[in-house]
Amino acid sequence: MHVPFIAVEGPIGVGKTSLASEIAETHRFRLLKEIVDENPFLNKFYEDIDEWSFQTEMFFLCNRYKQLSDIKKVLDDRQPVVADYHIFKNLIFAGRTLKPGEYAKYEQIYSILTQDMPMPNVIVYLHAGLDTLMKRIAMRGRDFEKNMDPEYMKQLSADYEVFIDRFEAAHPEIPVLRFSGDKYDFVHNAEDRTYILDQIDQVIGKEVTE
Repeated sequence: MHVPFIAVEGPIGVGKTSLASEIAETHRFRLLKEIVDENPFLNKFYEDIDEWSFQTEMFFLCNRYKQLSDIKKVLDDRQPVVADYHIFKNLIFAGRTLKPGEYAKYEQIYSILTQDMPMPNVIVYLHAGLDTLMKRIAMRGRDFEKNMDPEYMKQLSADYEVFIDRFEAAHPEIPVLRFSGDKYDFVHNAEDRTYILDQIDQVIGKEVTE
């Protein structure tokens, strides 16, 4: 019997933390939130991506490795978990921002650190158009995101689509639920929120009984 471990993923501003928090509150799951504001390189990163990308990505990788090492103990105690990220996002961002030589080194470190990490048994993938993402990013008002280039976001969203397709092909045993942030406003619309939670409940129930 699987212990539910749900990872909510998608590009910046799509609503990962909001949905993960809703799932955690509804089901009383342990909530795992990624560390963002504590990254000391983010302001510099958005000002000069080429110069600060490696430092930024390494900080995220090390922090997420520590978080997942801790959450492994929670899962071993058979406590369900929902996270507002999957560590595979590191490869998406690093692939977009690092130079080929840096990425090769980064990928080696990533492989070593993640080889024994717990794997979610459900992925919830949120996606949305560029206008929706940029509006939501502006609404949350993070200082380090004010200089974000819309073209960077557009490319990042495309990278996510490619990566999720590949993930599904490589891991057919892990259900991937896709929801459009343009179609469903689960933060402000109760019906949309209920629909998404119901879809997740159906998959969780199936996973737990297998």
